[in-house]
Amino acid sequence: MIMQRSELLELIDKGEDSRTQFKKDINNAVQLAQEMVAFSNSKGGYIIVGVEDAGNVVGLNSSDIRRLNQLISNSANENVKPPITPFTEIIKVEDKKVLVIEIKEGVNKPYCTAEGVYFAKVGADKRKISQEELMRLFQESGKLYADEMIVHDSSFNDIDKELFYSFYEKQYGENIDASGMPFDKILENLNLARENKLNLAGLLLFGKNPQRYEPIFLIKAVCFFGNEMGGTQYRDSEDIDGNLSRQYRNGMAFLLRNLRKIQKGKNFNTPGVLEVSEIALQEILVNALIHRDYFIGAPIRILIFDNRIEIDNPGKLPNSLTIENIKSGISCIRNQIIASYAFKMLPYRGIGSGIIRALRDDPNIEFINDISTERFKVIIRRPV
Repeated sequence: MIMQRSELLELIDKGEDSRTQFKKDINNAVQLAQEMVAFSNSKGGYIIVGVEDAGNVVGLNSSDIRRLNQLISNSANENVKPPITPFTEIIKVEDKKVLVIEIKEGVNKPYCTAEGVYFAKVGADKRKISQEELMRLFQESGKLYADEMIVHDSSFNDIDKELFYSFYEKQYGENIDASGMPFDKILENLNLARENKLNLAGLLLFGKNPQRYEPIFLIKAVCFFGNEMGGTQYRDSEDIDGNLSRQYRNGMAFLLRNLRKIQKGKNFNTPGVLEVSEIALQEILVNALIHRDYFIGAPIRILIFDNRIEIDNPGKLPNSLTIENIKSGISCIRNQIIASYAFKMLPYRGIGSGIIRALRDDPNIEFINDISTERFKVIIRRPV
């Protein structure tokens, strides 16, 4: 870190925010650790010591700086778990010295204090992380996947055996009874269950009624009059539940019955074609089901307006993935088990080609990665 005096003055002039915090002085290692944890679990930032909350530069003497450097080193190693490496720099503002502590966004999230408390930045303040947010941080770090989580109170009786037996025979070329293994052991070996309970992947892929345990993991589909959600009347509405294969089939059926078929310049007597790309609809819907964030308790939404179709699913793009990344075929699998079964059960290839195929068929598809609301939205325009 090499910060110019002009950069420091600009930060001070802007005031405190989620990336910058002022401290007149620091004397408490525990409180310092809480601040470093919050920055590490967020996007990183600067703690500027020797500046009051209002932005007045009060400065530090040489003894203060020696003490602070020792305090920072001890706190980062002993009071932050896992330890971090902050960078410090002394910058002179006129005749006063200011200590700038730079804390990078952590690569081993989530971080906690020695007391086991997790913090994140919210504006200029910090707050304790909720259980749901904590699980998502573990997910982003690759230490935890939602589809691995055990579904409490579930049992092997919740499996749709007809569906599972058919899948097993098709994949392995033999009747499940010929395997000679108990049913529960097969489910565990296939990473669909643990400790006599289904995990989320097992429930969503092969469950008879997944919404009995996870009622919000469905699709809410609405076809509106006009172009706004505010109206009280709609053409069609359906809560689409069941396992993921059923949600895909019925989601596509909802889309197809509420969209027009048009001639597109062909002979009047020829069958019409769908007004938008059916390939794009398939790819976007199957991606929503497989890659949604199952740590967020919200449904996928299919919204049809007169001028557009929106497929809106919970969870921003994972990790550092961007819209440009996915347009070029780069993918990051959020639900490892579900994705490993999806290419056997759904029109899914698992190589990042789905968005490319959708854009090839309809280059005007719009993608919105809304970080603040934790939603990823795809908009397909309808011909007027």
